[in-house]
Amino acid sequence: MDAPNDVVKVGDLLVRPYETKDRAAVRYICYVTGYMGEPIDWQWKDAKSLADTFTGYYTDQEPESALVVENKDGEVVGYLLGCVDSRRAPTPEKVIIRHVFTRGIAFMPGTAGFVWRSAWDIVTDVMTGKIRPSDRKLEFDPRWPAHLHIDLLQEAIGRGAGSALMRIWLDRLRYLKVPGCHLGTLAENHRAIAFFEAMGFRKEGNNPPVPGERTRDGKRLHSQLMVQELN
Repeated sequence: MDAPNDVVKVGDLLVRPYETKDRAAVRYICYVTGYMGEPIDWQWKDAKSLADTFTGYYTDQEPESALVVENKDGEVVGYLLGCVDSRRAPTPEKVIIRHVFTRGIAFMPGTAGFVWRSAWDIVTDVMTGKIRPSDRKLEFDPRWPAHLHIDLLQEAIGRGAGSALMRIWLDRLRYLKVPGCHLGTLAENHRAIAFFEAMGFRKEGNNPPVPGERTRDGKRLHSQLMVQELN
């Protein structure tokens, strides 16, 4: 199989490999799309810890697996951050815990409420049987060792850029003979799930509640694992 072409023109958008100069834009997009494609500042106000959690490893440790979308003005308006072997990447929980101890986000206005609510959710969910302790951690599965994060600003949605990002990434995994890929989203994010299904992913497993996260009207949110075999 030939190496995939990772530079693709989609209308007036350009999908290309990530470069170091894109880091700030990727971190910004992560924050302003952090709640099902919308800003998450009403629920988590510390942009640094959120960006470190969901982009830091990928831009700093595995940039060769990252792609961005650039508009006609040269601005980055979307990205896909990938990991070929998920055992290499720290879990979001580990990154958050590091920020608790190094930056005090458990006592920082705008994050403290979320952190303590998350701890309370975990304890009460286990005690009431809503989740099993094993639900709190996704064990590495050799069937789907790779994973990804994808986010687009509103101006790039519906223009084919997301599909192009996914095709390039999945073709790269096939070229590397990686057997499968997984991703996590929210069960309530129906638009994202429909997109991932259109790209060949399927739902897998149950939908445990996500610690700390809420809808704007205070309802619990639930996780959804999605997987795709590539052989």
